[in-house]
Amino acid sequence: MEYVYATMILHAAGNEVTEENVKKILKAANVKVDESRVKALIAALENVDIEEAIKSAAIPTAAAAPVAAAASAAEEESAAAEEEKEEEASEEEALEGLGSLFG
Repeated sequence: MEYVYATMILHAAGNEVTEENVKKILKAANVKVDESRVKALIAALENVDIEEAIKSAAIPTAAAAPVAAAASAAEEESAAAEEEKEEEASEEEALEGLGSLFG
């Protein structure tokens, strides 16, 4: 994953994505550089438009936002239901206390 991050840093900074530049970033991050992985990454990116790849990868992320919102709403409903149960239990305890006064 560090190799991909190095590539993204180079791209974001406007620097050329080369073996040497990727190695420099990895070394600066104290990552043990695997020469064959660097070569494979650069070869895999040879005909790739990184900016286009980022845009196409961002679409599923945007689609995940409604799922996260739904999960958040479900958590809120669960919290509200739990709070309601606590209120009911508190009312029952109060009624039991009143019952002992007349018992």
